[in-house]
Amino acid sequence: MTVTLPPEEHDTGFSRVPPQAVPAERSVLGSMMLSDSAAIECQDVITPEDHFVPRHQIIHQMILSLRSQKLPCDPISLTDALTKSGDLDKVGGRTYLHELVQSVDTPATGPYHARIVKEKAVLRRLAEAGVTITEAAYAGRGDSDELVAEAAARIATVVEGVRQDDDFMLPKDTIVGTLDAIDQAKNGTGMTGLSTGFIDIDSLTSGFQPGQMIVIAARPGMGKSTLAMDMARACAIKQGIPAAFISLEMGIDELNMRMLSAECRVALHHLRSGQTTDDDWQRMASRLPAIQEAPLYINESANTLGAIQAKLRRLKSRTPDLGLVVIDYMQLITLGGRRPESREREVAEISTSLKRLAKELQLPLVVLAQLNRGPEQRTDKRPTKADLRESGAIEQDADIVILLYRDDAYTPESPRSGEVDLIFDKHRNGPTATITVASQLHYSRFVDMAQT
Repeated sequence: MTVTLPPEEHDTGFSRVPPQAVPAERSVLGSMMLSDSAAIECQDVITPEDHFVPRHQIIHQMILSLRSQKLPCDPISLTDALTKSGDLDKVGGRTYLHELVQSVDTPATGPYHARIVKEKAVLRRLAEAGVTITEAAYAGRGDSDELVAEAAARIATVVEGVRQDDDFMLPKDTIVGTLDAIDQAKNGTGMTGLSTGFIDIDSLTSGFQPGQMIVIAARPGMGKSTLAMDMARACAIKQGIPAAFISLEMGIDELNMRMLSAECRVALHHLRSGQTTDDDWQRMASRLPAIQEAPLYINESANTLGAIQAKLRRLKSRTPDLGLVVIDYMQLITLGGRRPESREREVAEISTSLKRLAKELQLPLVVLAQLNRGPEQRTDKRPTKADLRESGAIEQDADIVILLYRDDAYTPESPRSGEVDLIFDKHRNGPTATITVASQLHYSRFVDMAQT
C-alpha cells in the first residue's frame, strides 16, 4: 500500500537532517493501536517526545491518555478522542490512523522498533545539546568552567533519559547489599560511611555517607574551617582516601600552615610570625612525608557554582575513589554571569545544586555556611538551624546540620573554656545530639575530649 508522506516528512533539501526513523515510529503507533501487550512494552521504552514527527507525538500522547482511562485505542476510538480534543486534522485525519494500522505486519515488532525510535531520539538530543554548547562557546557566555559545567549537565540530562532500566529495582536485586551493610555495622566498627576522625561523630552518624550534604555552620571565628580541615585531614592523611578542599576564603599558604600546625603540633602563631623553633622544625620534618604524600586536593580559584561543579566532576573522573569534598564556604559562591532575583534565591539555587552534586558524585559533601547575627542578639547565644544566613533552602537541602558553639567566645572566663559544642540540629537519618570536643585552636584543630 502506498502511504502519502505528510508535509513534515518530505525531503527539506538540507544535506544534514536530524537522526530519525519515521517508518519505525509508524510501526510503534500501529502496534500500540492493535495490541495491549505491545502498547505496554512500547511505552516502557519511549515517550511521546521521542518521536521525530510532531503528529506522531500527538497520537502517542492520546494513546497513553486512552490507556490510562482503560479505553480502547483502535483507530475508531482514537478518531473520536482526537476529534473531541481538536487534534484530528493535525494528525492527518482518520485516514492516516488507519494507514498506521495497515502498515504493521505484526504488533510483536513494535517494541523492537520502539528501541530504534529511542536510539534516534537520543542521537537527536545529543546533536541539539552539541549545537547549544557550540553556540554558547562562540558567544562567550560565562567563563570556560561554567560552559564545561553546563555542557556536562546537558549531556547528563540526555544520558539520564536513556537509563530507564535503572528507575525501578526489586527487593531481590537490592536486599542482599542492605543486609551486608547491617551485618557489617553489627559485627564491625558500626561504620558504614567515611570516618570523620572524631569518635563520637562517627558513633552518631556511622560515618558520613555517599550523597550526603553536611552543612557546618557558625558565626565567624567559631572554627568552621578548622573543623572542616580536621575532617579532610582524617580522610586524606590518616585514611589515605582522596579528599578535595575548595577554599573561597583562605589562600593555599594559609591552609597549608593550618594543616602543618594541626598535624605537627606546632603553634600556628609560630608559623605565621616566623618564630619557629628547632623543636618545631623537627616535628614538621617527622610529619612532612605523610603530609606531602596525602591525596588532599586543594583549590583556591573556584568561586562560581559552575566552576566548582566543573572542577569537581573533572577531579572525580581522574580520581574515582575521591571520598570527601569540603567547600569553604557557601555564601561566597556566586552563580557567575547570571543575576538572580534576590540573594536568597541565588543561595537557594546554589544549595540545591550542591546537594545534587553530592548525589551525582556519590560522596559526602561538607559545605560551610555563615549564621546570621541571631545568636549574638539573644541571651542564650547557642545557635539553631533557623539562624542559617540568607536562605532556608540550606536547612531543607542538608542531610546533616552541625552548628558550632564555643562558650569561651562570649565569656572568656567560662569554666567551659577550651570546649566546643557540635550541635547536630538536623540529622536526616539519625538522632540529633550535642557532641563536645576539645578546642586546640593554637594548633588549628579540634580533638576528641579523650585526647586532651
